[in-house]
Order: sequence, then structure tokens, then C-alpha cells
Amino acid sequence: MQSYDVVVIGGGVVGLTVALTLATSELNVAVIDAQVGDTALGVTPQLRVSTFTLATQTVMQKLGAWQLLDQARLCAYQHMSVWDQDSFANIGFSHDDVQQSYLGHVVENQNLRRALWLCAQQSAKITLIAPNKVNKMVFGQQESFLTLDDDTMLSARLVVGADGANSMVRQNANLPLTFWDYEHHSIVATIKTQFPHENTARQVFTPHGPLAFLPLWDEHHCSIVWSQQEPIAKALLSLDNDAFAKALMATFDMRLGICEVVSERQSFPLKMRYARQWVTDRVALVGDAAHTIHPLAGQGANLGIMDAVALAEQVIKISEQGKDIGLGKNLRPYERWRKTEAVKMIATMESFKRLFDGANPVQKLVRDIGLSAMNHLPKAKQNIVRHAIGLSGELPALAMDKK
Repeated sequence: MQSYDVVVIGGGVVGLTVALTLATSELNVAVIDAQVGDTALGVTPQLRVSTFTLATQTVMQKLGAWQLLDQARLCAYQHMSVWDQDSFANIGFSHDDVQQSYLGHVVENQNLRRALWLCAQQSAKITLIAPNKVNKMVFGQQESFLTLDDDTMLSARLVVGADGANSMVRQNANLPLTFWDYEHHSIVATIKTQFPHENTARQVFTPHGPLAFLPLWDEHHCSIVWSQQEPIAKALLSLDNDAFAKALMATFDMRLGICEVVSERQSFPLKMRYARQWVTDRVALVGDAAHTIHPLAGQGANLGIMDAVALAEQVIKISEQGKDIGLGKNLRPYERWRKTEAVKMIATMESFKRLFDGANPVQKLVRDIGLSAMNHLPKAKQNIVRHAIGLSGELPALAMDKK
């Protein structure tokens, strides 16, 4: 039986971030995943992309992963434009508002996962176990015991669940979950646009859900995230590419001219999930295993990465104090901190969704006036941007830029 200090279940971006942060200490870590993570990017853009904040970039630079990204596939966006369909409401944000070169990056998920995987391969403290699945896990008083699909047996003082929204770790540890259905499906696709995107992230709110155009490395390509009520989303997916593009352009007010669908279209249901308990003896949850939120602000991946770093820093602190890294009571500071951050984000996303949901004339007037007023308050806009891109707020040490 192989023994580790920490076993991370899930070798995605969040799980690998936990492992690499722990690897800055003397702890030995294993990462288990069903897929090897070093797959190179194809020629065409990946469908799943994320907007990463400056705080996330700082983390990745310190871990050595940012330097291993395919730099030609990054898009540093400098502006954000948000408006309400068929109204005068709009607000714009710029890198100049916060004296930065850009507001963040749009990155294909596989680009970052591959960079993190390559970093982990280079670490003497990390063992990558893939492609493998966990068949059984038993949580003991002193250790947890895992059996893999090839009958390999492992033990760990702490198991970290970084295995996504349907977390096996969470289910096996009997950690309770609160959830509700947003009653939206999110459609993702890659779009070629007539006009260049000018390194600007754009989002329009419609009565049935938001549509975002996220700029990619090619100035005429964007990744869309179109959240719509389920019946509308199904109807959109049933259209051929030309009809879908026409509906897209009409919704987007032709801001980038003629649009062409250049990828397959995928959709997934949107649900809010929130684990009421994130830690117990021998177990801790991070990222989507602990929470999922509406993608309208593009903060889900950043929230999960901050969970990962915060947990790893707490575990290192416990270890350096000579205490048991797997005891739930020792992990409570992490749980209290990150649950608070998740609740804030969930509440904010729900407020935005409800504010922009529907076409009630009074509600529309209120949000139109509010957005337009905010657009003329430089200090307020600056505070919003600083918090959104990770220049303010309570952050893990690794996320703080100390230059």
C-alpha cells in the first residue's frame, strides 16, 4: 500500500492547484484522475474557456504554470462592456480604471490544465496517478484508505475532493448539499465575427438570460456563453448554424457584425450547489465539489482556484505546527473563510440574475437607471473592478502580488 500525506481526487485545474501549492512544503501528495492532463491543444479553439483574474494569474505565475501556457493562445482583455437589451442601460469597464495593462485573460481550460499537469510532473513531491478511478474509499480515525480501479491501494491523512459538481468524495463523506435549479441551460460555441473584438469582453442581458462574447487570441474569434431558459435553449440548439447565427446576432445587437458558428455547440444545465459542510475528519472539498454558481460573471473558476490555494495554505500551516492535517477541527478556518466567500458570490449572482430576469417595465427602468448611474461614478466603478479582478478583498497569500 502506498501512503501519502494528501491524496487529491480530481486532476483538473483546481485539484492540480491544491497539489502544487502543497508541494511548496514537505508534504507528499498524490493526484488521481480518470484522464491524463498533458493533452496538447488542437488547432481550433477549445469550447470551454474561463476568464482568469489578476489574482489567479499571480497564483499561476508563482506556481510556475503561467510560464508553461501556450502564450499564443491567451487573450488579455482590456475592456468590458455590459448592456441591457432594448434599453439605454450600459456600463463599461477599462484597464485604465485600475491602472493595469489589462483586466484579465481569457484562457482555454485545457491550456491551463496542461500547464499545471506539466508542473506537477516536474515536482518530486507530487505523484500523478492517471488514468485511474477510485472504486472505494474508507475514512478511518487516523487515515483514509482508497482502492483504485486497477486494485491499487492508497492511504492518506487527508483526502481532498476536487472531483467536480457530482463529487464522489462529497457523497462518500456524507457531506450535505443545498442546491436549486437556475432553470437555465448555458450554450457554448466558438464564433467568427466580422469586426475585431478589440480585446473587449461583452455581455448583454436579455429577458430570458445573458449572452457573453469572450475574446479569443484571434481578433475575429470569440467564445460565447449564452444562458437561456431551458425551452429557449433547446429551441436554439435545434436550429442549423445559419439560423442560430441570425438569432445570435439579433440578440447581440450586431455589435461585432456578421457572426459565423465555427464549432460544434454544446449546452449544460445550470444549477446552484452549495455544500453545507466542506470539511470533516480526513476530508476537505474545493471548487465545484463544494459549490457551483451561475456563469454570468465568469467567476466560478477563480473562486475554485482561491479555494484550492486557501486549503493548501491552511494544511501547510497545520503541518508546520505539528498538528494532524486531517482533523476537521484543524481545517475549520479554511471552511469558514471560503464558505463565506462562496456565499457572497452565490448571493451576488442570484441578485444579478433576478434583477435582469424578465421584462417587467418597472424593474427594467430601475436597472437601466442604476446601470447608467454607476457608469458615471468613477470611484464606484474602480472599486467594483478592483474586487472583480482580485486586486482587493481577502486573498490567500499566494494570490497577493508583492512586487
